Amino acid sequence: MKAIITVVGGDKVGIIAKVSAYLAGHSINIADITQTILSGNFVMMMMVDFSGADIDIDGARRDLTAECSALGVDVNVMAEKVFSAMHRI
Repeated sequence: MKAIITVVGGDKVGIIAKVSAYLAGHSINIADITQTILSGNFVMMMMVDFSGADIDIDGARRDLTAECSALGVDVNVMAEKVFSAMHRI
């Protein structure tokens, strides 16, 4: 199953490292990633693949939210199908 992860917040050292280390630790593959700084805000979107993961999307959402709150960024994890349905015109 594929999912979209978004991370938004103040730019700080270690955001990408923290998220990618968590994903690697749970065998979640990063299929695509983009990040930028918009008016001082860090913005990252990732397409990830949970097919080999040892955790489900809900567990990853819970864990990443807790881990990244210390960095002052908001994390959202949603199934690709849900993301696509929300952004369909």
